[in-house]
Amino acid sequence: MRVLNIVLVWMAVVSTANAQAKLAGHWPLQSSADDHSPGKLKSIANGVKFTDDGPTKSLTKSAVFDGTSSFIDIDAAGGFNPGKQDFSIAAWVKPSDATDDVPGDILSQFDFSGRTGFHLGLYTHGGVTNSQSNHRQLHFGIDQARIEPEFSDHGKLGSAVYVFSLCVHNGKLYASTCHAGTEEAGRVFRFEGDDRWTDLGSPDKANAISAMTVFDGSLYIASSKYRLAGSSLAESENKNFGGRVYRLGDDDQWISCGTLSAETEAVSSLIEYRGKLYAGSLYKPAGFFRYEGGETWTACPNPGKRVEAMTVFNGSLFASCYDEGAVFRFDGEQWHDMGRIPNATQTYGFAVHQGSLFVSEWPQAHVFKHIEGTNWEDAGKLGEELEAMPLLVYNGKMYGGTLPLAEVYRYEGKTDWAKVGRVDLTPEVRFRRAWSMAVFQGRLFVGALPSGRVLSIEAGRNATWDHSFPSGWHHVAAVRAKDCLKLYVDGKLVSESAALPEEAIDLSSKSKLQIGFGAQEYFKGNLADVRIYRGSLAADDIATLAVGETSPSTKNP
Repeated sequence: MRVLNIVLVWMAVVSTANAQAKLAGHWPLQSSADDHSPGKLKSIANGVKFTDDGPTKSLTKSAVFDGTSSFIDIDAAGGFNPGKQDFSIAAWVKPSDATDDVPGDILSQFDFSGRTGFHLGLYTHGGVTNSQSNHRQLHFGIDQARIEPEFSDHGKLGSAVYVFSLCVHNGKLYASTCHAGTEEAGRVFRFEGDDRWTDLGSPDKANAISAMTVFDGSLYIASSKYRLAGSSLAESENKNFGGRVYRLGDDDQWISCGTLSAETEAVSSLIEYRGKLYAGSLYKPAGFFRYEGGETWTACPNPGKRVEAMTVFNGSLFASCYDEGAVFRFDGEQWHDMGRIPNATQTYGFAVHQGSLFVSEWPQAHVFKHIEGTNWEDAGKLGEELEAMPLLVYNGKMYGGTLPLAEVYRYEGKTDWAKVGRVDLTPEVRFRRAWSMAVFQGRLFVGALPSGRVLSIEAGRNATWDHSFPSGWHHVAAVRAKDCLKLYVDGKLVSESAALPEEAIDLSSKSKLQIGFGAQEYFKGNLADVRIYRGSLAADDIATLAVGETSPSTKNP
């Protein structure tokens, strides 16, 4: 009771410090899921447990969310509904450090059928074809299905014919490329804004840098001898094998991390799983490898087929396959067959959306949702295309890219997809690919073939902190202000969105408010002192909420 009284007094001090910000919901999460705001919103905990691990001296406990099914449901009737008004969110957050699942959503209120509402979460995007494009990225977004976004062109990356991967690391967006010239090798570029890119060079002699990921705080890349005939283009005369991995060091120097094997011509994907870095071979022979540090790789068992796009979900590593329309699951020791996708001969990218795993395929451009065991449910076809490739959840919705027209679609639920636009208009070619995707500076970026260009859109308004969220307890605040969205970590402003439109975005909906669940996945980790305010919290108020002696595990971002 003493702890609760301290929390309530602290709540009153903060809520009166700014007359414009009124407490609309407050869940201390010290021993129950009850709302302690004046409104006493009806809150139902589903599978949530409580522990003595708390973020401050006055908040000595927290709620534990398991990442698979636990969340808190807040009744929409008479509850929080921001409409066109400013609002603020604050919470203490400690995501799990386990790397066998995505971290998930912190708090959301989103009408998926109407594309209206808001969400705050930590997003990891794996299996975006060859790339693990985002890692524990804090994202605050709002949207109203009123304005369809238009693509902005960020230019061509040198002489590239293929933007193989996009990856966000330490506040920067990186792109890797494939080139067709005899003397040309795959390169890495860093985005500097608008259509400006810094060329970080060719660490290898092969014609492509195919895969990128963040591991142990660094950017890792892998090289490939990519067969352009697979995209109905003339083959590169560059005969050099890839199969090597590099790490970006200080002063933009590339550090060799070894070769997967002498037989590995190209690398399909890189991913962190249970604290280790894994890689797969793009072409036969099938290979699956684990990084041991330095320049050493160990060959691991493979499912007898090539493992291509890879992602983590609910404790396992999942892989798509170009040898047949299959999906495989790795539990750390052995592979399990997760079934065949109906009428598919190849599987491509993955996404985790609303707590379920989705996969894309060739040759009908359908996306399938995993139900259980080896069962998959058809989630619809992307237009009249032949191949669905990258999948990524962005501002509440799942997006997918296609071949042969390089179109981008938005998932509307059940089996419905809405066309957003095209990212490659190259004439007189058979195939165009919308191949790579990443979320950066609040926008969805897409890389294309054969133009070698990068484009982006923004749906609604978004603020993203383009860093890997640090371990331990940290205070997070999100503010919808008059002019923009703002994100704070440990009381410091870390991100602002583009200016809000003159006509206010209306977030009115009948959707429930949910703690620990949303557009991507159930949250995995601990939460404490979750608050919602009507009105914009001032920076001083947010700093007050973030003050307090934290647990020894806390690290400053």
